[in-house]
Amino acid sequence: MKGPLFYSKILLFGEYGIIKDSKGLSIPYNFYNGALKMMKTPTEITKNSNESLKRFASYLSEIDADLVVFDLKSLNADIDAGMYFDSSIPQGYGVGSSGALVAAIYDKYAQDKITVLENLTREKLFKLKTIFSEMESFFHGKSSGLDPLNSYLSLPILINSKDNIEATGIPSQKSDGKGAVFLLDSGIVGETAPMVQIFMENMKQEGFRNMIKDQFVKHTDACVDDFLKGDIKSLFKNTKQLSKVVLNHFKPMIPNQFHELWKKGLDTNDYYLKLCGSGGGGYILGFAEDFEKAKQALKGHKLEVVYNF
Repeated sequence: MKGPLFYSKILLFGEYGIIKDSKGLSIPYNFYNGALKMMKTPTEITKNSNESLKRFASYLSEIDADLVVFDLKSLNADIDAGMYFDSSIPQGYGVGSSGALVAAIYDKYAQDKITVLENLTREKLFKLKTIFSEMESFFHGKSSGLDPLNSYLSLPILINSKDNIEATGIPSQKSDGKGAVFLLDSGIVGETAPMVQIFMENMKQEGFRNMIKDQFVKHTDACVDDFLKGDIKSLFKNTKQLSKVVLNHFKPMIPNQFHELWKKGLDTNDYYLKLCGSGGGGYILGFAEDFEKAKQALKGHKLEVVYNF
């Protein structure tokens, strides 16, 4: 048995903001993927994955049957037979490792599932997102359901607001373009739950709430619009503003050793950094109008290009 591949994702814009109804844009990232498989010779990793699936299956049995029903008999039988999730997606890196697993389980074991082949109305997308949110909460405590949605559909997803999402097209990449969106490896594993906790605590302060509304959401929405329109000049202007806001107000989510590097990008305009997912480690997302220049400026760091302008 080898299930279909489910890909990692990158939330280009909208981290934290989408909790507070900003726009967001999430794209599949095919560099990493995962699939359900059967163990041939058990290893530490496959045994851990199998154990985790056992706990997940028991969690799924508690989900409201009005929302989604799973074929738990088959799922448990497969787990007992040694099923595990074989994934190249790094965990704690903000690229959707649990999302791909959730998508794979839904795809194989959900009854009356919504498929990619049917006409995906907003209602259907929203229902899928609700199901995935419920499923993925097992891993994060609270999940928007976007990562699994992206992984399941393998389509860019535009988030207009919490209840309004749609599959979207994004401008095609310029393979010879100088500009790029890239991932910078922080070399540290990040954990989502504690970061979200810090954010929720901060949201209790009026000043922080106003900053989110007047600055963070405003620049995030502008970035999404610019990216979809292909207005690169305006995109970099708004990304710089967003990067500044994050450096000033989301310091705990940026690993200490990257504060200087973050500021250097803003001072030189060689690149702008932003959070990829909840931060605290994992990948940092970078934007550069001239990627060669950014590469020089970030010498010694591991970079991966995600998208070319």
